[in-house]
Amino acid sequence: MTSRKAELAENLREVEERIAAACRAAGRARDEVKLVAITKTFPASDVALLAELGVTDVGENRDQEAGPKAAEVPGLRWHMVGRLQRNKARSVVGWAHEVQSVDSARLADALAKAVRAARDAQIRDDPLDVLIQASLDDDPERGGCPLAELDALAARIARTEELRLRGLMAVAPLGADPAAAFERLARAGERLRKDHPNAADLSAGMSHDLEQAITHGSTCVRVGTALLGGRGLASP
Repeated sequence: MTSRKAELAENLREVEERIAAACRAAGRARDEVKLVAITKTFPASDVALLAELGVTDVGENRDQEAGPKAAEVPGLRWHMVGRLQRNKARSVVGWAHEVQSVDSARLADALAKAVRAARDAQIRDDPLDVLIQASLDDDPERGGCPLAELDALAARIARTEELRLRGLMAVAPLGADPAAAFERLARAGERLRKDHPNAADLSAGMSHDLEQAITHGSTCVRVGTALLGGRGLASP
């Protein structure tokens, strides 16, 4: 086993142990929580090694980085987790199986239009799974739909044939108690499921706070640093 593969294998083992322990503590089954490996700034060779180790879901923050990686390492489920500009919608639907960062009606409309175009071009024939990114701190610089506007955005997405609403995604506010933030997200998810029972996913928790997220019902943790290592000061 190469030194890098061995390093990733050990990191993956530790992350899996953390997820399993958090699930046990919360009285949940391990298979209730999906692990998405966040590979931004790391090469496609690392993605390929993670795939060899059994990782099936990969998340990226930037379209221009993700597209080539997805082409180089096929067979995985790719997630767009970063803030997305509407003019990137057509490119993103060419590689993403799920967009976790939908935070406005205009972006939802752009993605739906891009899926229609992809269908016409026979690039894809399935709807695009989407999560609404919920803002837990109302900071416009960090993205996210205000909680008071979730219902309207969910209804907009649900009316389209091209998008399939799967649930909510959020990032804990900087400097705040992540447990309190994830509790707010869980309550928002409960409200969402009253009108959209199939939108049961909660994507919350990263390398530093995945335990708190799992405690409050996260079904998807997005882990980068704990799996792949630090990215350096120049990382996006």
